[in-house]
Amino acid sequence: MSDYAKSVHQFKVRLIDGTEKNLADYKNKNLLIVNIASACGFAPQLQDLQALREELKDSDFEILAFPSNDFGRQEPLDGMDIQNFCEKNYGVEFPVFEKIMVRGSEAHPLYRFLSDKSLNGKLTSTPRWNFHKYLINKQGEVVDYFFPFTKPSSTKVKKKIQRLG
Repeated sequence: MSDYAKSVHQFKVRLIDGTEKNLADYKNKNLLIVNIASACGFAPQLQDLQALREELKDSDFEILAFPSNDFGRQEPLDGMDIQNFCEKNYGVEFPVFEKIMVRGSEAHPLYRFLSDKSLNGKLTSTPRWNFHKYLINKQGEVVDYFFPFTKPSSTKVKKKIQRLG
């Protein structure tokens, strides 16, 4: 298996406006990939995610948000309504992608990759709720994950990102 096959850079996804985005465009950036939901009790983490992005804006870092309705039907919005909610309520400026499934047999290929060690070569961690976070290094490799209750502003998250360089 090639190194590329163990990288998120192999995937194409759609931004919330329907534009196709190749994750290879994020080569040489550390990423935090998060499944989000507007009606979730963890939704205020969107503000924390934006603050983290601002704090690390000069260090080749980006946050990628993937809305999902997989848990408690907590993403009732669709399309640009999700983007507008994130911007208006939490000042989100990082990319928000189309609503996808993040677990189960219909999970998006990106999330099947993120959650399965046999595919990503590093870890198995399927989202069990909204705001599950995957840390990806500049080579596109999964290096760690954080449970929903781990705040993006936590020292644990910041130190792991900073250690990636």
